[in-house]
Amino acid sequence: MSETIITSEPTPHLTTEAPIGICPVCGRTPRAALIDLSLLEPDLRPLVEANLPGVKSSAVCIQCVELFNRAKRQIESHAAVFEQTSFVLPTPLRMNADERFTGRDVTIAFLDSGFYAHPDLTQPVNRILAYHSIFDSIDDPTSLQTTDDLTWHGMMTSVVAAGNGYLSDGFYRGLAPESNLVLVKIGKAGHIPDDDIDRGLQWVLKHREEYHIQIVNISAGGDFEKSYLASPLCRTVERAVSEGLIVVCAVGNAGMAPGHPVLPPASSPSAISVGGLDDQNSLDRAKRGMYRSSYGPTFDGLQKPEVIAPSIWVAAPILPHTPTADEARLYSELDVAADEKLPSIIEAHKGVDKDLDEARSLPMPLLRQLITIKLHEGNVINQYYKYVDGTSFASPIVASTIACMLEANPKLTPQQVKRILIDTAERVSGIEVERQGWGVVSPGRAVEVARSLRS
Repeated sequence: MSETIITSEPTPHLTTEAPIGICPVCGRTPRAALIDLSLLEPDLRPLVEANLPGVKSSAVCIQCVELFNRAKRQIESHAAVFEQTSFVLPTPLRMNADERFTGRDVTIAFLDSGFYAHPDLTQPVNRILAYHSIFDSIDDPTSLQTTDDLTWHGMMTSVVAAGNGYLSDGFYRGLAPESNLVLVKIGKAGHIPDDDIDRGLQWVLKHREEYHIQIVNISAGGDFEKSYLASPLCRTVERAVSEGLIVVCAVGNAGMAPGHPVLPPASSPSAISVGGLDDQNSLDRAKRGMYRSSYGPTFDGLQKPEVIAPSIWVAAPILPHTPTADEARLYSELDVAADEKLPSIIEAHKGVDKDLDEARSLPMPLLRQLITIKLHEGNVINQYYKYVDGTSFASPIVASTIACMLEANPKLTPQQVKRILIDTAERVSGIEVERQGWGVVSPGRAVEVARSLRS
């Protein structure tokens, strides 16, 4: 008899004539023949053998092979986390920010697909000054209490910038945890077209004095590559900056795709366009590399992005009252529980995770292995936070940096802000200018220069 193991990554066909029996690792009667250990990949076999319970065996079940193959992938893909720390570094620490400056009295507007009033923004003081949906004739702030597929992205971008870490005792906070927010919903499903981004920015322009808006973060890309001269959205960005708004845009995540275009609004000349850094969740500058973010030159030959910021390993909130939140709560509870309590905890949360439901009777080492895999497959930090990736989250890091700069020097113009960010950025060694612009934003140095320019 022969069988093929199907996993989420290519695995060699494994054929064995071993009889069906009890697996020595998990103690289960397998659904097919045991797999001879000699047929496993060289780097997978030691991982399986290390979990054999002190007996010699030449074969294990396909379920165990699949489990440890997943574990191997997690070890490889999360090597930086396993090597450096058991948790994701908070943004102020990894960016070496001056924590005396928190964006106090500065308002950031966020244009995104949808939002949720997360406790990191509303407790102990609600810092959301206004909410507007371009699709509704009357704004209903109670919609910020509902959860759907659209609310998670805007919730994450706003909390990455301005969250105070309320659910983590202040640990996972943004760079501007005392800034105020205006939330503008510009998306209904999937792609957000130029026209809808433009409508959101027009609303911000109309109400900027009412809410004292100084910064706009746009973590959304438009329709297609075009000259800024032919783009109404880009013209609105240029107008906004001319009127004193600082517009920060994510460049997108198409850096590995042919053409890697930078789309409006990030292609606007006056926008501060932000690409992605991969710092490997480490404070070691030598480990810095590039995220797969888009880069220019643009249709008009402009260098984009101007700066980069972390786009992976970024701590962000989990949307409450969702299946993802239920899973994170279960994984986190299991992770810290005593061995003897694991089966009862899984039983009490039956239906949250099918794999765990089926695995609660496994030997304890194997069950622990599965819990670890679940934590990392879900990018779970704890029950309230996960780590995310994308230039959508690099952009709010830069926006929050600017909020701290404006707190230090409220008289800075948009042009001065861009110049300071560029002048204080740190180059990533060995990376071409086209991808990183002038380098990684340096919040501490940028704030220091901003303060020095006070008259």
